[in-house]
Amino acid sequence: GGPDGDLECPMGGPDGVWGAVGHYGALWGAVWRYGAECGALWGTMGPYGALCGAMGLSVGRCGAAPTSEPTHVVLEDVTDTTATIKWRPPERIGAGGVDGYLVEWCREGSNEWVAANTELVERCGLTARGLPTGERLLFRVISVNMAGKSPPATMAQPVTIREIVERPKIRLPRHLRQTYIRRVGEQVNLVIPFQGKPRPQVTWSREGGALPAEVQTRTSDVDSVFFIRSAARPLSGNYEMRVRIDNMEDCATLRLRVVERPGPPQAVRVMEVWGSNALLQWEPPKDDGNAEISGYTVQKADTRTMEWFTVLEHSRPTRCTVSELVMGNEYRFRVYSENVCGTSQEPATSHNTARIAKEGLTLKMVPYKERDLRAAPQFLTPLVDRSVVAGYTVTLNCAVRGHPKPKVTWLKNSVEIGADPKFLSRHGLGVLSLLIRRPSPFDGGTYGCRAVNEMGEATTECRLDVRGEIWGWGGGLWGGMGSDLGGYGG
Repeated sequence: GGPDGDLECPMGGPDGVWGAVGHYGALWGAVWRYGAECGALWGTMGPYGALCGAMGLSVGRCGAAPTSEPTHVVLEDVTDTTATIKWRPPERIGAGGVDGYLVEWCREGSNEWVAANTELVERCGLTARGLPTGERLLFRVISVNMAGKSPPATMAQPVTIREIVERPKIRLPRHLRQTYIRRVGEQVNLVIPFQGKPRPQVTWSREGGALPAEVQTRTSDVDSVFFIRSAARPLSGNYEMRVRIDNMEDCATLRLRVVERPGPPQAVRVMEVWGSNALLQWEPPKDDGNAEISGYTVQKADTRTMEWFTVLEHSRPTRCTVSELVMGNEYRFRVYSENVCGTSQEPATSHNTARIAKEGLTLKMVPYKERDLRAAPQFLTPLVDRSVVAGYTVTLNCAVRGHPKPKVTWLKNSVEIGADPKFLSRHGLGVLSLLIRRPSPFDGGTYGCRAVNEMGEATTECRLDVRGEIWGWGGGLWGGMGSDLGGYGG
C-alpha cells in the first residue's frame, strides 16, 4: 500500500461519474474525482473512466508506488553555517522512477523538520546552508516520484554545526630550506603550499618590515606564490611567511640570494723569480658578486707576442708559482676571479714582469775511471771423459774466460803436446778444441788444457779411451789393448 492516487478530468456537463470498469462513484463538483480511500495498491492498477452523460471517457492508469528510502546517508563536510550531505539511491525504485530528493533537518530532541531545499535535487548530494552555528542537527533524505514521497532515511548521529579546525602548517619545499640562489635578471617564481582550516591568514615580510615593491605575492586557499619578475642584488635577504588562525601561527623563512659575476682581483704582482719559476701574489676582489669566491684563473703571456695561455685554473689561494718558463723571455701575468656565476668579465694584470735570465753554463768534466776488467782464467765448460773407436777422428772441447786473454796449452799425460801434426788445437771466442786425427789405442790417456794469464792459472782434464785392435811385428795380434798398453809387441 501507499498514499492515495488521484485522477483528475475537467468536464463541461453537469452530470458525471468516476469509476473503474463497471464501477462508478459519486459526483464531486465541476471537477470529478474518484478516490480510493484505502490508498493506491498494486492490485488497483487498470483502466479508469469518467462518464459524462451517455459517453464514457478513458483517462489512464493509477498505481505507481513510491520508492524505498535512500541509503548510506553520510556527512561529507561541515562549516560554521553549512553541511554537505551525500547518500545513495534507494534499493527499490519501481516503475515510477525517482524525480528527485528532499533534505530536511531538525535540532536534536525536536520533531520540527525544516526543509533544506525548496526544489528537488536530482544528484545524490546537497549542501545545506544557513544552519544555526553550534547546534546539533539531524538530517534526513526523502526520495520523491510520481507516486509520492518515500520513507525518510535519517542519519544515525547528530552533527554539530561548526568548522573543523586544522592547525596552520607551512609545507616548505626541500630546496627552499637552504639558501635559494638566483642570478641577476632571472625570474623568481616560488609556490609554497600550506594547510589550515578554516582558511588561515597569510602575511609576508622582509627582515621584519614591508616587502619591496618589486616583490609580489598571491595567496589561494592552499598555497602562496612568491614572485619577482627580474631579480636584483638589493632584493637579497630573508623573507618571512606567516600563516595564522586565531592564536595559532606557523612561520617559515625564505633565504634569497641574488648573485652575479665578481669583480677582478687587486694588486697582482710578481713577488720573486728564480730559475724558470715565478711567484705571483694578489688580493681578493672588492666585489665578490654577492657569492663566495670559488677560485682564480691565472694566465701568462710573452711580452713580445702578448698571446695569453692559461697556466692554472680554479686555484683557491691568492698566490701561485708558475713553472717551466723559457729562459731569455719576459712574461706578464693576469688573473680572473671566479664564483658560482663564472669568471670575472675583466682580469687584473700584473704591474711588473718576470724576466727569465740566461745563465752561463760551466761544463765540469768528471774524471773517467776505467773499470778493471782483469780476471783470472776460469773454465766455463770443462773437458768431458770420452770413449772413441780407433781410426775415427775425435775432438776434445772446453770453454774458458779470462782477461787479459789467457795463453792455452794442451797436455797429454801431464806432458805438453808440441807441434805434433797428429794434433790440431783451435781457440776462438773462448772456445778451445783439440782435434786428434785417426786415433789409435796408443793415443788414449789423460788429456788436459791449461790457461794462464797474469791474474792466474786454470786447468781442466779428461780421460780418453780408444777401443780397437793393433797388429804387431811378426804378424802377431794384440787385441783388446787400450790406453794402458805400455809398448809394441813382437
